[in-house]
Amino acid sequence: MRKAPALLLAASIVGALMAAPALAQEQKKEETGQDIAFNNRKGNCLACHSIPGDPKAVTIANIGPPLIAMKARYPDKAKLRAQIWDATAANPHTSMPPFGKHKILSEQEIDKVVDYVYGL
Repeated sequence: MRKAPALLLAASIVGALMAAPALAQEQKKEETGQDIAFNNRKGNCLACHSIPGDPKAVTIANIGPPLIAMKARYPDKAKLRAQIWDATAANPHTSMPPFGKHKILSEQEIDKVVDYVYGL
């Protein structure tokens, strides 16, 4: 009969360990557009673009144009979103990946990146 409390304890520990990742994800900070743009596994904007207006954007990239004055360059925010979604639609020879078309980013992630970039 002594084994029953030990089994109960083991089951409780296993249950707690299984619940820990779910709790960690719930407590995880929601990703911002800047987080996604800087993440080298997602947006990775800093691989090609400098972002002079953001002191956190540390890069020496110069493949793509600097991300500055975006409201002046894209008065229609939808056109900026379309560019991020699939830059090949406007320029088939671009080196910019089609982030939406190839499902590199989700719709929500693209919206967050657009909001961040549009504010630059």
